[in-house]
Amino acid sequence: MTRTLRAYVETYGCQMNISDGELMEGILESEGYAIASSPEEADVVLVNTCAIREHAEQRVLGRVAQLKGLKTENPKLLLGVTGCMAQRMGDDLARKAPWVDLVMGPDGYRSLPTVLDRLRRGYADAPAPRPRSRRRGPQLTVLDLDTGENYQGLEQRRTSGVSAWVPIQRGCDHRCTFCIVPYVRGPEKNRGPREVLGEIASIAAGGVTEVTLLGQTVNSWEADGWSFAELLRQVARAPGIRRVRFTSPHPNDLTEELVEVMAEEPAVCEQLHLPAQSGSNRTLRRMLRRYTVETFLEKVEMARRAIPDLALSTDIIVAFPGETHGEFEETLELMRAVRFDDAFTYRYSPREGTPATRLPDEQFIAPDVAQARLEELISVARGIQSEINHGEVGRVEKVLIEKSARDAG
Repeated sequence: MTRTLRAYVETYGCQMNISDGELMEGILESEGYAIASSPEEADVVLVNTCAIREHAEQRVLGRVAQLKGLKTENPKLLLGVTGCMAQRMGDDLARKAPWVDLVMGPDGYRSLPTVLDRLRRGYADAPAPRPRSRRRGPQLTVLDLDTGENYQGLEQRRTSGVSAWVPIQRGCDHRCTFCIVPYVRGPEKNRGPREVLGEIASIAAGGVTEVTLLGQTVNSWEADGWSFAELLRQVARAPGIRRVRFTSPHPNDLTEELVEVMAEEPAVCEQLHLPAQSGSNRTLRRMLRRYTVETFLEKVEMARRAIPDLALSTDIIVAFPGETHGEFEETLELMRAVRFDDAFTYRYSPREGTPATRLPDEQFIAPDVAQARLEELISVARGIQSEINHGEVGRVEKVLIEKSARDAG
């Protein structure tokens, strides 16, 4: 009797990466694989990666180096690196980590079972390694960007009983100068509304009550004559669905129609993540964000007017090349003016291949200055959040219980 092969997927990065990890598990499970609970138990280990910042890549490279030991103990173990970092580094990753068997970008997952089978047969046919050989078998890279691949018809393996990520869009057309995403995930590709609603009906029948619609710029989604606002309304009205969220939207695509749906549909959470990135118009132009601080504030006012209790979060990058101290102060002013409930704050991280890395060297901010700006921004953000949170003391809210605490008595 043939032994069931076991796969382990270890994911780093954003919600889309988490969803992609579930997708890979679903694809492998549908082909007869069992999902292992640790890499030590697996026949296949896939490290699903992020490329948005250098720190994220260094963390993954360290983990891939750690996993080399498992290959030494089990020469037939297949080790793959997938996702955005795999797409960005490509063959260079294969050369730097010759013990890795597979380097696969985000558009290659449909072929995963076939590719793994090919690798496994290659190991079976490979000659015994020489004493100092760096390789024990074949190595494959799958890096083609597919402008039509949005994984329609494939099911994710979801482990949460009540919450689910539902990707409706892959890729991005905005091409902000600091961002690697369009280069590693390709252009925007949208799933059809009927498939999205069919998937939501299916998972709701299985007990899911909260869904988060995912896309790189999720509110730019449109397909078959539907707008994102119309899709959101229909998702919110799906039987069994009690909470709906979406991430990450782009300010330019926050329309009155969308805000109206958010205000009118009880299932849509009163929460909006709206990345500002900077409070300086000059910096926003260099980032190619295609909006001004003034239009961003108008969007915020529109949303808060329609949804008075809206919880608003944002992303901010400090020390973008050429950012002056005055421009950084403008970002602090934006933080104080808007009073975000939460803010995800970052130092600018150069990403090879993006337009921002081609700016003159003298425009790049010294690391100590960049860190000081980040720490000041975090201090301002935390002060605002503390004031907001103290104002919530005494309120009673409904919560969605996802699981029991491990140490619950």
